[in-house]
Parts: sequence; C-alpha cells; structure tokens
Amino acid sequence: MIKSFVVENDRLRQADDLLANSDRVVWADLLNPTKEEGVAIETLLGVAIPTREEMEEIEISSRLYVEDGAYFMTATLPAQTEIDDPLMSPVTFVLAGSRLITVRYHEPRAFKTFPQRAEKVATGCTTGDSVLIGLLEAIVNRLADILERAGRDVEAISRDIFEARSTKVSKRNRDFQELLKSIGRKEDIASSVRDSLISLQRLAGFLTHAATQTKMGKDKRARIKTLSRDVLSLADHTTFLSQKISFLLDATLGMISIEQNAIIKIFSVAAVIFLPPTLVASVYGMNFDVIPELKWEFGYPFAVFLMIASAILPFWYFRRRGWL
Repeated sequence: MIKSFVVENDRLRQADDLLANSDRVVWADLLNPTKEEGVAIETLLGVAIPTREEMEEIEISSRLYVEDGAYFMTATLPAQTEIDDPLMSPVTFVLAGSRLITVRYHEPRAFKTFPQRAEKVATGCTTGDSVLIGLLEAIVNRLADILERAGRDVEAISRDIFEARSTKVSKRNRDFQELLKSIGRKEDIASSVRDSLISLQRLAGFLTHAATQTKMGKDKRARIKTLSRDVLSLADHTTFLSQKISFLLDATLGMISIEQNAIIKIFSVAAVIFLPPTLVASVYGMNFDVIPELKWEFGYPFAVFLMIASAILPFWYFRRRGWL
C-alpha cells in the first residue's frame, strides 16, 4: 500500500491519486509494498526502493548510505507496544531531493499520529527533509512515552515485591510467578527501545552529515542536533531502567529464596522438636524381657512426661535464642 502526501496551506494532506499528484508529492509512505508498487515508485520518483532483506542487514554500510544523490537511512522501530509484545522491524527513510520516501513492513504508532497532526496544524513540513525531521521527532516522542509507561510499571512491580503480600504460601507463589512474568515483559520492552535508540542514534549522526551536504537551513540543523541529544538522553534512561529491572529480578529471586529457606526452617525445627520424644518412645518400645519401668505403676505417665518435656525444652530454647 502506498500513501502519498502533498502540501496544501502549509499542511500535509493525503493525496488520493499518486500518479495525478506525482509532481507535488513530498512524502510517499510504502507499507508492505508489493513488487509492482516498488517499481511504480522507482519509475515515478527515480529512487531505487530497498528490499526487505536489504533493510534487515545489520551492517551500518547497508543501513546508512548514499546512492544516486539520495540518502538511505534505516532504523529499527517497535510496534504493538501497548500489549507488552513489541514487534521490531526496520523502517527505511529515503531522502531524495525535496521528497521523502519511507518503506516499512509494520505500523509504528508515530506513522499514524504524525500525519494526523501535520494535517491539522501547520508544522512547517513542506519539504521532504522537514517531513523527515518532524517524523523522527514524533518517533522519539513515542519512544519516550513507551519508556515513561514502562517506568511506571516498574515502580508498581517494585512496590509489589517489597510490600507485604498474602500470608498464604500458595498465594505468594502465584504472586512471585506473576512478578517474574511482568519483569520479563518489561525487560523485553526496554531491550526493544534500546535497540531502536541505538539505530536512531546512528541515523541522527548520518542525517547531520546529510544536512551539511545538502545545505539544510540552520533551524533544521538545530532540530537535528536537538534530536540527537534527545536520543542520547533516552538511551541513558533506558540503561538506568534496564539496571533497575535487573535489580528487581535479583530481588524477586532473593525473596523466593527467603520463602524457601523459611519453609525448610520450619521442617528443620519440627524435626528437632520431635526427635527427643521419638527417642524416648523408641527406648520404651524395645522388646526386651527386663525393662526396669515395665511393671512400674507410674511408668506410662513418666514416659509421656519425658516425651512432652523433651519436645517443649527445645522449642523454648529456640524461642529464647530468637530462631523462631
């Protein structure tokens, strides 16, 4: 599918017919393009569209390059972040003269919100480079929103870990399982955003060079510089968030270990408490002919008293030492 945008009254407007408005198009957005659509764009705009396999190359030389006067820039962007199941896929930005071409195979939120805003408000997106800068700013803002939401979720997870929960062991075990799953999902989000920011950081550096070569205006170069600083600051925040998630993972595993140690402690204390009574019962349960207390009138009460006393004394000692 191809979406083409033209400029009317300093605002972007989606054109109904690409062929009829080929001379006025400033932005052509290709979503899951077919081979025929790729050929049509190459014919109309004179730009070779990279294939999906070429977009997924990890080498910088395959993601950032100049060809026939057009600047090709590929970044990895997340989608479907609302359901904590991010879909990562590359998006290629092609700056060819006064036109911008984007090629993608998924739908990041910024590709919906930016055209809607540019259609309602005069954002100054009248050329391909200004549209590119505005679109990148929308992408960075979206990544910041994702990190902000992930940060709030991490704070909630932190409270769940360190605040008192149910006294039932089975309920606590379910809580720990859910916490581990939540921590894993947040780590996926943080890792996806980190990968995206790294690719955007490289793209911003390449775009700075392109701005110098194409002699962009001073205000546009300033916006690109601000964009680079925003990406760098978000990358630092992502690192902090990842470290906090790792800490919460360690804390959760530590809490699970404490729970397990407490259970083992209960069994150990119970074994120690019932060991002396078992010993007394074993002594008087032996089948020998000569046992001094066998015919004694108070033999049975005496044995019961010994068993009770031998159970109470260890319990009292453990309580006094603070082991219980």
